[in-house]
Amino acid sequence: MEKQRHHHVELETHWRFCHKYQQHILIPRLRYTSWGEGLNHFMLTHIHIWNFAIVEKLDLALETGLTVLTGETGAGKSILLNALGLALGDRADSDVVRHGADKAEVSVSFYTGNNPAAEAWLREHELDSADECIIRRTISANGPSKAFINGKPSPISQLRELGEMLVDLHGQHEHQSLMKRSSQAELVDAFIGDTKLLQGVVSAYREWKQVNEEFQRLSRASAERDARLDLLRFQVQELEALNLANGETEQLEHEHKRLANINQLVTTSERVMHRLQESDEYSVSHTLSQCLSELQDLQAVDEDLKATTEMLDSATIQLNETISELRHYINNLETDPARLSEVEERLNEVHTLARKHHVQAEELVSLLPTLQAELAELEDADIRLEKMQQTISAAAERYRQQAQQLSQARQQAATHLSKQVTAAMQELSMAGGKFEVRLETLPEDEFSPQGQERAEFLVSANPGQPLKPLTKVASGGEISRISLAIQVCATEAALIPTLVFDEVDVGIGGRVAEIVGQKLRTLGNRRQVLCVTHLPQVAALGHHHFQVSKQIDQALTITRIQSLKTEQRVDELARMLGGLEITEQTLSHAREMIERAQA
Repeated sequence: MEKQRHHHVELETHWRFCHKYQQHILIPRLRYTSWGEGLNHFMLTHIHIWNFAIVEKLDLALETGLTVLTGETGAGKSILLNALGLALGDRADSDVVRHGADKAEVSVSFYTGNNPAAEAWLREHELDSADECIIRRTISANGPSKAFINGKPSPISQLRELGEMLVDLHGQHEHQSLMKRSSQAELVDAFIGDTKLLQGVVSAYREWKQVNEEFQRLSRASAERDARLDLLRFQVQELEALNLANGETEQLEHEHKRLANINQLVTTSERVMHRLQESDEYSVSHTLSQCLSELQDLQAVDEDLKATTEMLDSATIQLNETISELRHYINNLETDPARLSEVEERLNEVHTLARKHHVQAEELVSLLPTLQAELAELEDADIRLEKMQQTISAAAERYRQQAQQLSQARQQAATHLSKQVTAAMQELSMAGGKFEVRLETLPEDEFSPQGQERAEFLVSANPGQPLKPLTKVASGGEISRISLAIQVCATEAALIPTLVFDEVDVGIGGRVAEIVGQKLRTLGNRRQVLCVTHLPQVAALGHHHFQVSKQIDQALTITRIQSLKTEQRVDELARMLGGLEITEQTLSHAREMIERAQA
């Protein structure tokens, strides 16, 4: 019998308006009392469903351990799992909207504090919210569906990506991570129990890849080097011969404009000089002097004109200084055709090279050191390539050493996992079945951050049948039971914290059914497990029990889910054992099954 301390987790919920998401959201509150040793906090905390299929409204708080869902055939047990799958990115169909409703909605809440991968993903996509993740999916009766992660609109692809880190659905569902070879390899690596081995391979691969990519770049450059070298040498020689100084182009443009317009500058400046001073009676200078003299005479009569007189006197002084500066400017203006020709020739050289290099004239100064650096790199390429080949060889050897260590550990892990899962299959009504982890070695020169082999899960469900990839196993029940065996054997790896099994007990009964229940309960000691079952042997071993029932309310069919207490569980197990006629003996048997499970 299983030895486990009793545990209790209470979950309360309340509605709160979240200003961050601008909507009311359901917030779970967790209270932990005594707990089984080594049990992780649970992940899926709450499911809320509106108008989905025949569910009008459902609020379901979930706890750790093994939760079983039972009910009559057709009561709607799989509706809950279908709703969960929809929240995790399954394809939406307007047919799931309850008859008479405008839309259906599913909201699921997760505690992510014990899931570093999910937490990192949420932070990377700027969707994190303090150890909590709320996924909401709406399906319109007449339009497309919408998805939200922590209140932010998200594409369905993100729901699938995140969902694969949160929940693993086993059975006739799309979400079966064990069907993916990448997940199979991850599980084998996790089964090793030493993350440093894979980290060492990843680090060595990155080092090798970096130097190899640089070598390839230099090799390509070397192949085109001769033609490029000739061009670069010519271009550098041209620019060095030009010897263009920083800011020289702007100075040349200014000087050219002055020299090209020298006649206009002289003529206009002389005309202004004449108006300012040289016209005796009508010059500005003469007029100002006369006005100043008259104001000075008036100031003797009225002192209030003093300020005005001073301003006019200042203007006269500034005018005389202007006349002096302008005369000096005119005296220095000289026509210089030779210098003009020289400037024009220099500018022509600058602009010709700028057009050749497709840059602005002022950018030629910075272009020269760039071309010189490329020229030096190409001239030094042969030496660098030789040295880099040695570096690549050393990096490749380090990678092979790390990969070899990982390969040895993988081989041991694959052997142990194969034996354990094969043994578990014998107990799960698959006598003679066999499970094998096959490691496919990559070509020696094919490097990968995952190492130098690929893992694949092979299964033979019945004696005498050849091993086939897990994806080729035809029976959904067989896939579910094999997945259960793998998950139980790899419990310590705990890649995904919440597991959902949909009728893994198909086609079994009696002693095997009880074994399945025990394995699910064992798995629930470290993971959160939800299981839809028809078997009382499995239902009795659940830590928590929900009954799914179908009722008719005002001509409408409605599915309800009820959490069962001990006596209610006895009644439900008696129904599963005895059908329509429930006797005292059936009730006694049901009570005994529950007591044995909880012992």
